[in-house]
Amino acid sequence: MSCVDNKPKAAKNATNDWQILFDGTSLAGWRAFNSETLPEGWSIVDNTMTFTREKADERDYDYTKSRDIIYGSEQFENFELYVEWKIPVGGNSGIFYHIQEGYSGFLDTAPEYQIIDDMNYADLNDLAEDNIKVGFIENPSQLHPLQKTASDYAMYPALAEKNLNPAGEWNSSRIVYTPKQVVYYLNGEEMLSFQPNSEEWKQRKATSKWKDYPNYAKFNKGYIGFQDHGSGLAFRNIKIRKL
Repeated sequence: MSCVDNKPKAAKNATNDWQILFDGTSLAGWRAFNSETLPEGWSIVDNTMTFTREKADERDYDYTKSRDIIYGSEQFENFELYVEWKIPVGGNSGIFYHIQEGYSGFLDTAPEYQIIDDMNYADLNDLAEDNIKVGFIENPSQLHPLQKTASDYAMYPALAEKNLNPAGEWNSSRIVYTPKQVVYYLNGEEMLSFQPNSEEWKQRKATSKWKDYPNYAKFNKGYIGFQDHGSGLAFRNIKIRKL
């Protein structure tokens, strides 16, 4: 299947001016998290923003040597973000927003739109021990709904039925963020919505892995970023507009 972009209804109060964050020819504005330069492994390949590395097993992956990147030229508050992405078999990544630097990693502050190979990831990685630690005790060897593509990682699950193209093919994601509602889309279809910092949201946070992260989703403005999670990645047509 090809990447589908059935455009959702226009976000309220959106400007008509899309800001291109990657146009296929330049990596201007992009750099490593907590650094001033791009980390090793990121380049432009066939007009895509590409991260090249051998697949690392989940248990062997060294997070202290990650190659996470951010669009460091500007922080965004309320926005509509669109990006197309492709991962390999067993691939894993994420789209993060409201990132703040000076912390050990994205997870300290930023919500995540999960990107992962729903079909094959659990077959290629031993998930049981880590899943049990965070309370996913039912079928811990499998991906939990909160870990699957288009979920708000560890907070809100995406719809179980989704139009997800398999690993190696392009997918599109869209995030619409306002203080009243956050909506995640996958290939043009709405996957979830929630109100940030609502009482219901606070209850979820208090019973999730984020209960031990006091600065998680604390900031209402920050950088957009992509996660290196031990596998190759490709992104294209990255654009944003302020709401």
